[in-house]
Amino acid sequence: MSDAVAPRVRVKGGRALTGALPGLPQLLAGRWGSGGTALLVWIGCLWILAARFGRVTAALGGGWDERLAVGALVGALAASWTWSWRDSAARALPKQVGVSQWDLAVRAFSKNRTAVAGLMVIVALYLVALLTPLLAPLDPNLQGALLTERYVGMSAPHPLGTDQFARDVLSRLLYGARISLLIGFVSVGISVTIGTLVGAIAGFLGGIVDGVLMRIVDMVISFPQLVLLITIIAFFEPSIFLIVAVLGLTLWPNTARIVRGEVLSLREREFVQAAIALGYSKRRIILRHLIPNALAPVIVAATLGIGQTIVLEAGLSFLGLGVQPPTPSWGTMVADGRNVLLNAWWLSTFPGLAIVFTVLSFNLVGDGLRDALDPRLRT
Repeated sequence: MSDAVAPRVRVKGGRALTGALPGLPQLLAGRWGSGGTALLVWIGCLWILAARFGRVTAALGGGWDERLAVGALVGALAASWTWSWRDSAARALPKQVGVSQWDLAVRAFSKNRTAVAGLMVIVALYLVALLTPLLAPLDPNLQGALLTERYVGMSAPHPLGTDQFARDVLSRLLYGARISLLIGFVSVGISVTIGTLVGAIAGFLGGIVDGVLMRIVDMVISFPQLVLLITIIAFFEPSIFLIVAVLGLTLWPNTARIVRGEVLSLREREFVQAAIALGYSKRRIILRHLIPNALAPVIVAATLGIGQTIVLEAGLSFLGLGVQPPTPSWGTMVADGRNVLLNAWWLSTFPGLAIVFTVLSFNLVGDGLRDALDPRLRT
């Protein structure tokens, strides 16, 4: 078969396989990470649609979180199929001569099996969090009969047991994932945005501006983080929005220092000097030339920071300064079971394991991104 005919055959075969099962062409090509993720998402969403069809149809007229869950279900089905189809078509085309650094990073990351496994777990966790109203067997705050259903172990009605108020632990674990993962993602998004802007401005402008901004960074870093968080939260009534704001506004200095170091190196490069010589504004140089070229370490720091933020939120909730009852979060669930570990071990064990595996997955992805984005570490 000639090279001119082979690409067309692969395109048709890839489209046919994608029509049958998204991710199957990638699995047959040996790309088990991306193909397995697409296939698992497709099969899982179809199972939810079939097994919870009544709940899905009822959710269309429910609250915003239920409608969001239905939208996420439809979006996941469409996204997995569309990505698999487009990826099969793109890979069947003749290869381009030039390859970007981001393409090389994606290839290097896909060869790191532990990092890919961590990414699959993260995708599954966020998908489960979005689909929680369709998956949770009961309302997380629904109390059963206190005399007969308190501290009941794992059973068919309650797969992970019940707590001191006869509430279903599995339902609270699923709804707690939404809180913990949301706080981690949004807080890191805020901190990375602030840190990137501060670091880029300080590194590019230098002089007095750099000195003032870096002294502010040193001052924020010098405070013990947990003590600072407890102090701020103590002055206000704890809530989800306060936790997100406090974590986002106290975790940015590390990102600022990383970006400043990158910008100090980038501002001496030829493309930045050319932009300055052409009279481009400082805003344009920072936003369109410096920050995009300093994103690699920022992505790594953000990935590792989400795991750190989830642990911090769990610690605050454990101390009673985080998300307040009856809203479930993994930290509050661990705190609820600390006094009955011997008699009701499942109360703290399952949310504790959820925190461990979530943080481990983010750390594995962060290590994989660090190796993939650093040309010196690629093999």
